[in-house]
Amino acid sequence: MRTSGLLDAHGQGFDDDRSGGRTGFARLHDAMRAVHAVIFDLDNTLWDVGPVIIRAEHAMIAFLADRYPRALERHTLETMRDMRARMAVEHPAMRHDFTWLRMQALRVHAREAGCPETMAGEAFEVFYRARNEVVLYDDVLPTLARLRGRFRLLAISNGNASLADIGLAQYFDLSLAAREAGMLKPDPRIFAMLLERARLGPGDVLHVGDDAVADVQGARQAGIEPVWLNRGGEPWPGCLQPPSVTIRSLHELANLLC
Repeated sequence: MRTSGLLDAHGQGFDDDRSGGRTGFARLHDAMRAVHAVIFDLDNTLWDVGPVIIRAEHAMIAFLADRYPRALERHTLETMRDMRARMAVEHPAMRHDFTWLRMQALRVHAREAGCPETMAGEAFEVFYRARNEVVLYDDVLPTLARLRGRFRLLAISNGNASLADIGLAQYFDLSLAAREAGMLKPDPRIFAMLLERARLGPGDVLHVGDDAVADVQGARQAGIEPVWLNRGGEPWPGCLQPPSVTIRSLHELANLLC
């Protein structure tokens, strides 16, 4: 008897009995035959977003220091982050739109410093260019290449990354960001919107993501089977119902589906 690389939410392997028994992994593999498409989260699923945002913010600060130094006379990177967070509190209807929140904070900084409002767009352009300079996890391109052609690949994200700028657009049929949808995961409506555009039903797809609430709970509430990508081996939050499938890498996802 051999244990596959797939894990349940408690870190236990699914058994694949090649001698004739049909246990966890084998039954799960049978269920996957109904899948026609795979939805991927982006940030922290296809790349580590934390270092990307830090680099992008530092690039923006360097630009401001060079072109609009007055904007930094009363602000540091930390206070600029605080301003952006304040925008989300003051404008709750826009909390799903990270581009708008950052731009609005930059407009406030420009007015406070007596700088032209065009500073906001210029600074955001610098930030956004760096925000899309991501380092993909090693398993991303091999998995997308392996799945493409067998399944329709879709993307859904709370963030504002550009698949075109990153160089991944050719792998995906459709993508939907919270900014466009008007809501954040785990709101099931964002999943429903993507499915409607793709002309797929909830039973036709899997959703793969790293976040227990946004991805696993959100997909489940939309009637979609979630796959939790737990690269770091983190414990599942005890207050939530665990997913049926937990994987440590996207290679395991491809092995499950292909």
